[in-house]
Amino acid sequence: MFKTVCDGIVLRGELFLPERNQGTTVVPLCHGIPRAGPRRGDPGYMPVAERLTREGYGALIFNFRGCGVSDGDFDLLGWGRDLVAVTRTLREIPGVEKIVPWGFSGGAAATVWAATNGGEIDAAALFACPADFTALKKVPVAEGLAEYFRGVGIIRDPGFPPDPAKWLEGFGKIDPEAHVAKISPRPLMILHGTNDETVPVEHAYRLHDAAGEPKTLKIVDGAPHRLRESREALEAAFGWLERTAR
Repeated sequence: MFKTVCDGIVLRGELFLPERNQGTTVVPLCHGIPRAGPRRGDPGYMPVAERLTREGYGALIFNFRGCGVSDGDFDLLGWGRDLVAVTRTLREIPGVEKIVPWGFSGGAAATVWAATNGGEIDAAALFACPADFTALKKVPVAEGLAEYFRGVGIIRDPGFPPDPAKWLEGFGKIDPEAHVAKISPRPLMILHGTNDETVPVEHAYRLHDAAGEPKTLKIVDGAPHRLRESREALEAAFGWLERTAR
């Protein structure tokens, strides 16, 4: 069991380390924003974690605040702080040498923020990452968005958020396009599918244009939003990890 605390909120997960845990690169798998409950038969991130450990890496499957086994309520800016706390805790574990988050969608946005705001991050891969959250500005009432996430089950406290307008502003502060250049000179990989129905592929090009070197862009023809289910995307990510994190 992996556990850390951020803003007084307990975050939980499972840490998998290779048998020879020395000079290990650990990959925190940063999930996206849930839109519904888990699909029947969906193995989640476990197949990715299993492959990482088979290939000599460590893997962390954890939940951001408001999700799964972690405490708290959904707050995207809080997710950025969560990942900072996660990476600092990982850094204290004997044998861990490098930390390379793989962020997916909203978790990718949090990864960019964490990488540029004190996170112990040596490189990062962004899967289906939004360049910004300007679409949320069209939401007429912040309380309505909060109620949507309450329905999804990731806002649990009836009194959260105490200030809906300030909570909504947090999405704008994450702003991956504005922060991504600060990841350089740490290696960055951006992956996106052409058939992404949630985040248009143009966001990947915007992030790549804004990022500093070294950077890699992989556009997967025909792939949807859930890139953890794309063999081509994962093969590209594993190849990049082998080149950059050993």
